[in-house]
Parts: sequence; C-alpha cells; structure tokens
Amino acid sequence: MWRNLIQRLREFFRWLWQQEGSAGYRARGLAIGVFCGCFPFFGFQTILGIALASLLRGNHLLAISGTWISNPITYFPLYWLNYQVGAALLNRGENMHDLSQLNWQEIWSQGWLFCSRLLLGSALLGSFLGIMLGLFVYIVLKVRSPRLNSR
Repeated sequence: MWRNLIQRLREFFRWLWQQEGSAGYRARGLAIGVFCGCFPFFGFQTILGIALASLLRGNHLLAISGTWISNPITYFPLYWLNYQVGAALLNRGENMHDLSQLNWQEIWSQGWLFCSRLLLGSALLGSFLGIMLGLFVYIVLKVRSPRLNSR
C-alpha cells in the first residue's frame, strides 16, 4: 500500500515538473486550487479554481488538481476542521439549538450561524494551506529545475 502511494506521489511530481510555465505560475495554480478546494461548493470548486487561476495568472491544470484536496475521503475531516476554525473566531456563545424545537425564523438563523462559521473557516484554512503548499512547490521547483534541465 505505501509503495503504491509513494509511486503515485512520484508520478504526480513528475507531472508537476513537466507542466509549462515558471515555478511561480505553477505554484500559484496549485495554491489557488487548494484554496478553492477547501470550500464546500461541491461541483463549483473546479470552476472557481479555473476562474481564480485566470485572474491571478496561475496554471489551470494545477488549479484543477489542487481542488482535489476535498474528495469523498477528506470531506468530513476538512469541513469539520473548517467549521471549528470559524467557530473559534466567531462568537462560540451562540450555540446551535435542537432543531426539533425551532420555528422557521430560528432555523434560518441557525443556518446562517453554521454557514458563516464554515465559510470563514474555509477561507482561512484554504488561505493557509494554499500559501504553504504554494511556497513549498515554488521552492521545490526552483531548486529542482536546474537539475532537471541539466539532464
């Protein structure tokens, strides 16, 4: 199992290094994709990633692959963590109520509390992960590029 995972990572990095563009162009694309992948906009993450990559001049294919940070295996832990980050920053005193005792107005209010916490956490965690991965990829590509070109 570990061998298969390591082999897939190697193939991904080979593919990454074969992409066109500068190290910054490629790193921006991947970082943008990871940022977009942290949001719970199922089906729209890829479109949002391509749009932001166009706007910020990043690699489109890497932006698309970066959105894969959210997949059926990572949905629950990623969005749970996003919610926890948002809830820690927004007033935790406003607790969620038992939905069986709520009227429509309170249900909308609770929905807004939940969504605002999730979206704030998604934006912050997505920014953090995108920046960290973008910097890592940029450094790796800058260090590895001279060696790959000399072969």
